[in-house]
Amino acid sequence: MHPPLDRPHPMCQDEIRALKECHITTSKLKFWGCNDIKFAMDRCLKKEKLALVAKLNDDLDLKRKEENDAFQEAMGHTQSFDEFLKTDKTYLEEMKKAQASK
Repeated sequence: MHPPLDRPHPMCQDEIRALKECHITTSKLKFWGCNDIKFAMDRCLKKEKLALVAKLNDDLDLKRKEENDAFQEAMGHTQSFDEFLKTDKTYLEEMKKAQASK
């Protein structure tokens, strides 16, 4: 199954056009008549989606840091949870015990 083809897919216009043309010219009784074209379109749509996700996640670490900083500021905390664990005596003692028992 593919996404709606009426939405813009700039990288895959040739494949979409070829599939629509195949559907028009191929008999409906020939069930697998357009499969090769559809598979090519599916591969193209997958590449397009991966490129879009990569672009959206380009600055993911920066976005997460900004969100975490905003949350910490809203909650009135001055240090992150990781920083807190590095100074928590109980946590550090338990970690030492866990390392010793290995």
